[in-house]
Amino acid sequence: MGSGFFALLDDIGVLMDDVASMAKISTRKTAGILGDDLAVNAEKASGFVASREIPVLWAITKGSFINKLIILPVAFLLSAFFPVAVTVILVLGGIYLAYEGAEKVYEYLVPHHKPSTVEEKGGMSSQEIVELEKSKIKSAIITDFILSVEIVIIALGTVMGLPLLNQILVVSIVALIATVGVYGIVALIVRMDDFGYSLINFNDKDKSISDFFGHFLVNALPWVIRSLGVIGTIALLLVAGGIFVHNLDFFHHFLENWPSLLREFIVGVIFGFVALLVFNGIKMLIGLLKK
Repeated sequence: MGSGFFALLDDIGVLMDDVASMAKISTRKTAGILGDDLAVNAEKASGFVASREIPVLWAITKGSFINKLIILPVAFLLSAFFPVAVTVILVLGGIYLAYEGAEKVYEYLVPHHKPSTVEEKGGMSSQEIVELEKSKIKSAIITDFILSVEIVIIALGTVMGLPLLNQILVVSIVALIATVGVYGIVALIVRMDDFGYSLINFNDKDKSISDFFGHFLVNALPWVIRSLGVIGTIALLLVAGGIFVHNLDFFHHFLENWPSLLREFIVGVIFGFVALLVFNGIKMLIGLLKK
């Protein structure tokens, strides 16, 4: 009896060790999307009255948990009964990621006018402000659902050869990190300027240490969000390129002697701009047919 109990503990220890190792690999694979998720949600969660930022972020976080509860069982069922669908979804997700990254690069290189939507909150009733807040939360949760599908499928793709229990544990851990980690950091980012103002008002002395750090935090917030956007774009193209290189036979030996990061980035850029060209061409064609 005793030896059986210790053998069970040993098996559990081995399983946890395997899960921890695979979770680390899966998290690294999904880091690009996590970076983009961070940038997107930091932008969506900002712009509210300071007292409403955390409640809004908490509402988005709860929505993100519900998204994961919907996505995870479907992903595990596909892995168990129709594993080829995971690869198909993975490649389709890679095309979407590459398109999204290429679109951001295109918008940066070819600036174009975007219609501005200025919200006159001063003249809005409390009911209208609540409705506006709800619409922004709904938009953020929908965006989170799309990114969550990508994160779960990519994480699942890294553990496809393992037993189902390992897959469930690893992907669930990555999904938890994606929610708690991303929204925890977003909370720190959106409150960064408020903390900066608190430091500025900490004392009445000019050019004090608290003033210096307070102004630094306030001025750094826009740069932090912009930097996350740039890093997220590069990471999206890298993740997409990695998906194509590892899942499409044609690209296994493409630029084989080049560094893997550079190769994956080039493949991601190629797929991204092809997808962007096709999508814009279809959109233009639909526009011409409607006239």
